Amino acid sequence: MSSNNDPVAIPMIESNSSDLPGMDTCDPNILTGEAVLSFHNISYQEAVQSGFAFHKKLFMIERLSNMNGIMKPGLNAIMGPQDGSRSLLLDVLAARTDPRGLLGDILINGKPRPANFTCTSGYVPQNDVTMFTVTVRENVEFSAALRLPMTMTRDEKRRRINEVLELLHLDKVSNVKPRSKELRKRTSIAMELVAEHPILFLDDPTTGLDSSTTTVVISVLRTMSMRGQTIIFSINQPPYSIFRFFDSLTLVASGKVMFHGPGQEALEFFKSAGYEYDSHNNPADFFLEIINGHHFSALFDTEEDGRDDPSERQHQVREKLANMYAQSSSYSEMRTELDSLLGEQNAGRTSALEKITCVTPFWHQLWWIIYRSFKNFLGFPRVTGIQAFITAILAVSLGIAFRVLRNDCTEVQTRASLLFLLTIFQCITSVSAGELFVIDRNRFLHEHTRGYYRVLSYFLGKLLAELVPRRLLPSIIFTVIVFSIAGVNTDVKGFFTMMFTVMILAYSASSLPLCFKAGENAVAVPTLFVTIYFVFMLVFSGQSLYSGSLIPGLSWIQHFSIPHYGFTALLHNEFSGQNFCLENNTTEVSRCHNYVICTGEEFLMIQGIDLSSWGFWENHVALACITIILLSFTYVQLLPHNKV
Repeated sequence: MSSNNDPVAIPMIESNSSDLPGMDTCDPNILTGEAVLSFHNISYQEAVQSGFAFHKKLFMIERLSNMNGIMKPGLNAIMGPQDGSRSLLLDVLAARTDPRGLLGDILINGKPRPANFTCTSGYVPQNDVTMFTVTVRENVEFSAALRLPMTMTRDEKRRRINEVLELLHLDKVSNVKPRSKELRKRTSIAMELVAEHPILFLDDPTTGLDSSTTTVVISVLRTMSMRGQTIIFSINQPPYSIFRFFDSLTLVASGKVMFHGPGQEALEFFKSAGYEYDSHNNPADFFLEIINGHHFSALFDTEEDGRDDPSERQHQVREKLANMYAQSSSYSEMRTELDSLLGEQNAGRTSALEKITCVTPFWHQLWWIIYRSFKNFLGFPRVTGIQAFITAILAVSLGIAFRVLRNDCTEVQTRASLLFLLTIFQCITSVSAGELFVIDRNRFLHEHTRGYYRVLSYFLGKLLAELVPRRLLPSIIFTVIVFSIAGVNTDVKGFFTMMFTVMILAYSASSLPLCFKAGENAVAVPTLFVTIYFVFMLVFSGQSLYSGSLIPGLSWIQHFSIPHYGFTALLHNEFSGQNFCLENNTTEVSRCHNYVICTGEEFLMIQGIDLSSWGFWENHVALACITIILLSFTYVQLLPHNKV
């Protein structure tokens, strides 16, 4: 850890014609050195729908109203009651809300906030998005690898990581997985500090932490602010031991500013309004009592307020406080400073077009996402072991059952039923694959908007490192065990062709729930739809197997059936070239009561399957096309413009 208080300089990415292909670069003039954030007459509106399903009306609600302020290098606290105003103001300043609802100007050093502001500033959400299946150090290394420029050497990045871990007292637990809330919180902060952006936002960073951990977190933030970083955070009722470190305090309630200025001047401001302050009282508690209408002032008509209900009295108090602040000398001085920052910019409204920029190339991002995703897959050994054990037990049971039921009279039907059962297994077990992007949604949105990686890198990395092994392992276990115990004889080429077909079927079936769940928060309806689709298509394929023909008028359905293509390919591979009426079993076959199919080609012709080589591979082509189409829809749903 560095012994001085000078900020560690981060080499900024400059535009260079020799940059790697596909590498986004940031403007070298954006957010270098100290940053002053100012907001001028900002208001924020949200669109709300009301009414019945077919008679919904859309109207706008103003959540923030005419707010002004300056956030300089130091600790800038946003306090207020739990009405959503303080977190909303923080998110608006951090560009985490829909820009179409924003009115007013947000400037950085007197210039319009850049389009890629979310990538050049840090943000620690209230709900931690750290991955608890990898260690603290691996989480921080992931952030450093994707957010620090490629011009930094590996040793420089390692020193930066070690410094941040030591600063947050994480060096001794760096190889521990962050499962506790306080460890996850400190890890989240470390992942942002390692990038050392000039501005860092934190949404209630002390929520859920004990007093000692809270003190450590605030001390670290104070150290970073003394190095020239602008720290902006929301907080709820901090103790005086923390409050005294605030360089700037913004009190908000009901979407309006009650006070904005140096933290130590807030007491004098409210005292001048006639509020009596007990020196033994916590200033933060004192302010919230005033804002909530629980503390009366001689300057306000308390008798009149007392006749109203509590909510009305609270509303009146907040209106009077907002007006009182707007007429105060503190507000006038702040407006003078704001006008000087605005200068001749006349920037107008912040652009609604936002841009995600990255400082690392595509292949670098893909490698790190694959590495972390595979570590995440290995982080659930018990779950993976239980799934493998259940799959093995099911396979053994079915294999034994088919071996007992096998005889020369029903050999063809037994093999076909076994392949149909394999198709059912692949389709039904693929339904759970839809959770791949759902359970990771918040982490993806946070990391992508912070400039960790592109959507395509994340998409391909998750598929290769998690979907492939999750579907590969149970498919191999089930297929090998069932066919080994059932005593089905096939050559090496036939076996590996069957395994290839099974995997194509598994990934094609998995792409359907992925497509329906990637852009949907409520997973119940898509899961039900996918389940109904597979059940209907499996019944359709089963009916054609046992009746030998398709339902009249519904033959067109097979072109949209994933199970149909997979089952047909498995039948083609298994029965081509097979002879079931050999010389050594002629006697047994002659005793059969029903007609015995002697060749595989005869059975395939009865099923209406093309015997040519293309009749086999066309099923794989169809499954591949379905997979590509569905995964393309999945990718489109992950794009950021759908996640406003």
